[in-house]
Amino acid sequence: MNLQTVLDVKVKEAVNAVFGVALPNVEFQPTRKDFEGDITVVIFPMLRWVKGNPEQIGAKIGSYLVAQVEAVIDFNVVKGFLNLLIGDDHYLQSFNAIREEGHYGYIAPSETEAILVEYSSPNTNKPLHLGHIRNNLLGYSVAEILKASGKKVYKTQIINDRGIHICKSMLAWLKFGNGATPESTGLKGDKLVGNYYVAFDKAYKMQVAEAVSKGVDIKIAEREAPILQDAQKMLLQWEAGDEAVVSLWKKMNAWVYAGFEETYRNMGVDFDKLYYESDTYLLGKDVVLEGIQKGVFYRKDDGSVWIDLTEEGLDEKIVLRSDGTAVYMTQDIGTAIQRVKDYPDIDGMVYTVGNEQDYHFKVLFLILKKLGYSWAKNLYHLSYGMVDLPSGKMKSREGTVVDADDLMAEMTRTAASISEELGKLEDYTIAEKKELHRMIGLGALKYYILKVDPKKRILFDPEESVDFQGNTGPFIQYTYARIQSILRRADAEFNYGTEVKNLADGLHEKEKELLKQLLQFPETVQLAAENYSPALIANYTYDLVREFNSFYQQVSILGEPDLQKKIFRVQLSKKVAEVIQSAFHLLGIQVPERM
Repeated sequence: MNLQTVLDVKVKEAVNAVFGVALPNVEFQPTRKDFEGDITVVIFPMLRWVKGNPEQIGAKIGSYLVAQVEAVIDFNVVKGFLNLLIGDDHYLQSFNAIREEGHYGYIAPSETEAILVEYSSPNTNKPLHLGHIRNNLLGYSVAEILKASGKKVYKTQIINDRGIHICKSMLAWLKFGNGATPESTGLKGDKLVGNYYVAFDKAYKMQVAEAVSKGVDIKIAEREAPILQDAQKMLLQWEAGDEAVVSLWKKMNAWVYAGFEETYRNMGVDFDKLYYESDTYLLGKDVVLEGIQKGVFYRKDDGSVWIDLTEEGLDEKIVLRSDGTAVYMTQDIGTAIQRVKDYPDIDGMVYTVGNEQDYHFKVLFLILKKLGYSWAKNLYHLSYGMVDLPSGKMKSREGTVVDADDLMAEMTRTAASISEELGKLEDYTIAEKKELHRMIGLGALKYYILKVDPKKRILFDPEESVDFQGNTGPFIQYTYARIQSILRRADAEFNYGTEVKNLADGLHEKEKELLKQLLQFPETVQLAAENYSPALIANYTYDLVREFNSFYQQVSILGEPDLQKKIFRVQLSKKVAEVIQSAFHLLGIQVPERM
């Protein structure tokens, strides 16, 4: 039982013993730097139940805690804040308890409590772009955080491999491709197919402009452009199972999948199962028909099927068209149900999708609840804001999208340029430099994106993200490498494996502050899992690194003459490095042994 849990029990016990009141909860916060203390109990919320002067209430609770909790050695009250001083022995004992603990802060995954996390879910008519990077990094990181918090996790995506946009790329390849392949062009398959999606749009706009120049109304020109009609015809052929169209679809999709796989590998993300829209787009229709009988849905005069959600503050939503064809909502209903059939142990799902789909997921989750699925209460939309670059908004059809591969390559080049300027890699081989630059560049990209709350929009600045100072990935990686240097020297000089139980003069202030930050890691992992927020992990790690660097600057480690203090400081540094590595693992970021 950690100290805050003990204090929670004891504060409630104190309020009951002294004031005769059963307190429902206790609010804690770290003591402000300008006050003396380590943990603060906030008295103000108690005034709903305990009547009196906040300072007097705090003083009585503080006296009770000093008498009842060994770790609490003193207290002070500042207005409505009870600041508790925690003894050095408690921190030293807590450190010794975690010193050799592997995967400190992680809980072994449950065998029964499982959750499915969906992310990426691209279209097969273009390569992954900057928006996909944020999606993938968020989804993958949340999956890893949930796993570390004690959940069994399945990582998945649904690939949007059918529809008019796919046919546009296929048709343009037939018209303009001259049999081009990834092998013949030297292009990744997803980039090759994406080029034909852009080519289609260019040809379409030319046809529209030509028709308008001849006096055709622009809306008619847009609707009746020959190349668009050909694409619509191709879609109908695909749906009818036309052998030649389906064969071309399979060939071009295979090119794209190979390209995606390379991008995912470079990005450092993976999946346990892939779903394809071409397999799922008919799912859900039978569920809708059952829902009509249950009174969840209703049929209009034209034969279309709807649900009325006006009582819930939403609107009416169509789930089947009048011709019996499904809409995206129908597919998503069917796919969610199919996933529970595929993974019977899951009791929740996380959908990593941009905030433009907020309304869609409110409706989806509500429909599934109304259909009576118990797991529907545990569905979560991991909504996130757009990522912008200083150059402005991206448009796929016009070919102005920031390509994911290109951005990752640019980050590596930027890291290489800055590293060379710092001039600390003289003894590295070319291969070692290349790997380090990749690690720093990708670490910079991932950290810059993940340190921001998912719901916020990001203006991504590649140069700023690779800064070796401030709240950046490279700054944290550099601190990790610095600690590894200390440990290598300590390994060569003395044995620091023995447990330290007593320190002359107690803990230095900087040791204590660093320990306090270190001991918050398990709680931070749980909090990040509850909030589906990698930003909590990222910013915790930055705070830990700042605390370590303050410790490093003000306290001698290997130069300390007292052997016990030196051993403890090396052990403390080692544990900090392990937590940095563990935290960065949850963000999908690697840490270098040297920099």
